[in-house]
Amino acid sequence: MSLLEVKDLHTSFFTDAGEVKAVNGISFNLDRGKVLGIVGESGSGKSVTAYSIMQILADTGKIVGGSIKFDGQELVGSGEKVMKTIRGDRISIIFQDPMTSLNPVYTIGHQLIEAIVLHTDRDKKQAWDRAVEMLKLVGVNDPDKRMKQYPYEFSGGMRQRVMIAMALACEPDILIADEPTTALDVTIQAQILELMKSLQNELGMAIILITHDLGVVAQMCDETIVMYAGQICEQGTADEIFYNPKHEYTKGLLRSIPTMDSAGQKLHPIAGTPIDLLALPKGCPFAPRCENAMKICIHEHAERMTINKDHMASCWMNVKDGIADGSIELDEPEKGGADHE
Repeated sequence: MSLLEVKDLHTSFFTDAGEVKAVNGISFNLDRGKVLGIVGESGSGKSVTAYSIMQILADTGKIVGGSIKFDGQELVGSGEKVMKTIRGDRISIIFQDPMTSLNPVYTIGHQLIEAIVLHTDRDKKQAWDRAVEMLKLVGVNDPDKRMKQYPYEFSGGMRQRVMIAMALACEPDILIADEPTTALDVTIQAQILELMKSLQNELGMAIILITHDLGVVAQMCDETIVMYAGQICEQGTADEIFYNPKHEYTKGLLRSIPTMDSAGQKLHPIAGTPIDLLALPKGCPFAPRCENAMKICIHEHAERMTINKDHMASCWMNVKDGIADGSIELDEPEKGGADHE
């Protein structure tokens, strides 16, 4: 049995303008000790997926369907009392911006101790010792002194290390890292990722890594999910996603990555803008931006298709190319995308 099982998850935000279907029927499993990467543009539903698992959605957000099972226990509808025993203790999260995640009016030590006392049976003295131990573990120098300092006295990289220490203080089974290297320079990014990987190997926890950076995914992840418009468009091992992409959106993401050989050349961004989640189309949500969109892409959504045992994709091009089975006769692509339809 997988440690985490997400099945047909639907999460919406109910606004004055209407229902925003931020997560629209995604399913995946996470095994112990594995690293799962979730990639996609802003607004694709990556963070909302994490917040749904933790059940820390905004007041307007609600899980409207599906199942989230953690270690065999159903979390959807379990109630706040149950979630309080899981959050921070068995599932922890590192948020995108460590400066806004840490309270500026309390010392680092106060915030670390508060989290440890809340989720364990340690007293304040034991919690202090544990906090110092965790700061040492994540590479914060002179931890006893640092415990008495405030967040503004730390650099961005050091604040992120504090957030990792706080998330790992109770030795969770799952660590959710939501853009853990955002706004950090490349050297600090590398240090943070190396730290997370070494701690994962040492503690044996599973990680869900949410990121825009495909390079981070290649370095860290065992399995990768590519999301667009709240849906999973492709899923597979990191090698399959990078060397054998089977969804046009994934191919576009990979083409947009600058390489050592592309110096002086123009980048290849994905044309257009993300779909309006208030008015999702019947067909593939990526069709308006896809250079190879066909008529069927506009009118009918492609279900998950098996490419091989380690790879799934939801793209009609796989039927056209004979990679996946399909009984529907497909038309030729409309060059320039579905906007020309």
